Amino acid sequence: MQDSVVQLYGVVMTADSLRALPAVSVVVKGTNRGTMTNDDGVFSIVVLKNDQVEFTSVGFKPKLVTIPSKLQSNQYSIIQLLVIDTAYLPATILKPRPTRAQFERDFVNARFPDDKYEIARQNNDIAKRRVLMASLPADGREASNYALRQSAQKMYYTGQTPPMNILNPFAWSEFIQAWKRGDFKSK
Repeated sequence: MQDSVVQLYGVVMTADSLRALPAVSVVVKGTNRGTMTNDDGVFSIVVLKNDQVEFTSVGFKPKLVTIPSKLQSNQYSIIQLLVIDTAYLPATILKPRPTRAQFERDFVNARFPDDKYEIARQNNDIAKRRVLMASLPADGREASNYALRQSAQKMYYTGQTPPMNILNPFAWSEFIQAWKRGDFKSK
């Protein structure tokens, strides 16, 4: 394995004018390893013997180079030339500008996204906050505060039985009023 490691370095240039190509992707095929050329078209990457290295750039044909297996040293330098490739884009249809009536109609009916102040105002709506408070679970701080309050409430009656609200006249008064209102009728 140690003998098969090779330091690959070189320059990527255009084939027609021999201009250095910046930001060319240099990727070892079949792996997740790669690099890019700098502003002067220079690159350096560690590869293994027999690896295939692919050079790609927008507007140029991709080029695949195989590292020779019978290299004597652990360094290999190349000057890679890339050929320009014409990319065809889909047809674009240009239309004349709209009439004044069409422009006014579209301008009046245009919907713009809410800005940050409007979103903040909507988030402070009381009804929306109540819905969120009812539907969201308690966070850690809220849950621990509730547990501590429950524990403190139980401490009042340590060593004795807590009071029974069945004999509380205020609770009975509230129960009778609810009964008269019909709160317990099935719907």
